[in-house]
Amino acid sequence: MRIAIGSIFQETNTFSPRPTTLESFEAVYLWRGDEVFSKLQKARIEIPGILSVLKPLGIEAIPLIATSALAGGVVTRETFELLMSDMEARLKQAGKLDAVLLPLHGAMTIEGEDDAESEIIERVIKLVPDGTPIGVSLDLHGLVTQRMLKPNVFVIGYREYPHIDMFETGVRLAETMLAVLKGQIVPRMAVAKLPLIVSPSKARTVEEPLKSIVAVVRKMEADGEILHGSLFPVQPWLDLPDLGFGVLVCTNGDAAGAQRAANKLADMVWERRHEFNPDLVGLKHAIDVGLREQGTTVVADSGDAPSGGSAADNTSVLQALLDAGADRSDRRTYLTMCDADAAKVCAKAGVGTTLTLDVGHKVSRNDGKPLRIQCRVHSVSDGTFTMLDAGSRGITVELGLTVVVSIGAVRMVIRSNPSFEWDTGIYTAFGLRLDEAALIFVKSPSHFRVSYEAHATRILLADTPGPTCPNMRRLVFRRVQRPVFPLDDVQRTVAK
Repeated sequence: MRIAIGSIFQETNTFSPRPTTLESFEAVYLWRGDEVFSKLQKARIEIPGILSVLKPLGIEAIPLIATSALAGGVVTRETFELLMSDMEARLKQAGKLDAVLLPLHGAMTIEGEDDAESEIIERVIKLVPDGTPIGVSLDLHGLVTQRMLKPNVFVIGYREYPHIDMFETGVRLAETMLAVLKGQIVPRMAVAKLPLIVSPSKARTVEEPLKSIVAVVRKMEADGEILHGSLFPVQPWLDLPDLGFGVLVCTNGDAAGAQRAANKLADMVWERRHEFNPDLVGLKHAIDVGLREQGTTVVADSGDAPSGGSAADNTSVLQALLDAGADRSDRRTYLTMCDADAAKVCAKAGVGTTLTLDVGHKVSRNDGKPLRIQCRVHSVSDGTFTMLDAGSRGITVELGLTVVVSIGAVRMVIRSNPSFEWDTGIYTAFGLRLDEAALIFVKSPSHFRVSYEAHATRILLADTPGPTCPNMRRLVFRRVQRPVFPLDDVQRTVAK
């Protein structure tokens, strides 16, 4: 057998001030041909998971391209065409194929096209013989649509949030495809959508209300009622008409049964819609608790999360810390800032230098102005480290020029490039010990818990502003189909 593998992976945030360009993809990774397998072999993500199934069976895997960009604004059409045309050219040259596997995100938007993943699927279909099976995996935060469901295409989603099963999703994708190729299953898909916007801060699969619904899905799979079921709470920072919680079910040849199961699961979600309101606290309260209570308080600055598309340069947390006197505390506070200009100024000044520095809002100019501070430069580095915590272990992060500065007891990691803050390496890689901090701020809605729970006495979710804010009522939606819960009093559930 010969199976082609290609991936163009990006999560769009239509509220983000950062457009997604080719440089955005290159900043994470962009591998072509044989590099796809050699460069990603140690990462715990989908493609290595696929290869772990195919290689031992002697199946020839044909690499197309694999690229990923940090969540950000809409992908420019020029960028998408450069990437997609590369994939298409390699697909044309691949020769006879038995199948194609496409690990995608599900929430990528490009200029002139809200549903980028469907466009990818449709363009791949045109380049393979009729009937060639195509398997697609999606992030749990993908915006699943009816348009994605094509003949001879099956779709599966991540099972876990925080995302600790990307490798395992690749394994399931490959195993499902092999069952299709052997004639053991004939996938039939169905989607049920809800007028429901869920904050990622309250959509973890290991806690209620999703935990028990996930358990029902797993039981339906174990009992043979369905082949697989995927819940898509969807990331909410998409001002698109079709935004809403999605349920996708796959059965063996029974489309009507798939729809009944999808509707059943969607009804369970809808009945518990009020439980999806996140447990948020005010920023001032979070700081007061951290400075007053014993142990280490980890606080999610969800509104400025680069993993969701923010610029990571909001100064709200820093200003609140200084107002609260955290710089004069006898206990340390850690936070981060993405500001390439500030990093350059500090690096030029040199380690040990005390200087006046303007930080923040160099990208998110509409959300505030830079904050002037007095700080001391503690270290300068190239910002490169390898993630070691669960979920993204093995992925190399390149933050660009990175400095650590102090404002009294406050330690701030200033980096040049936005990046995931899922891993404790955002601090420890630059010499900051977690056990020395009273307060640690992380720009992440939920995924940070995988890494930080072991180090935290308590975890608080702050109601911070920004394009990834956890409070849905802070967002101004213009294109989303209304009514939608929790913005409106919605009575209807999923259409049956």
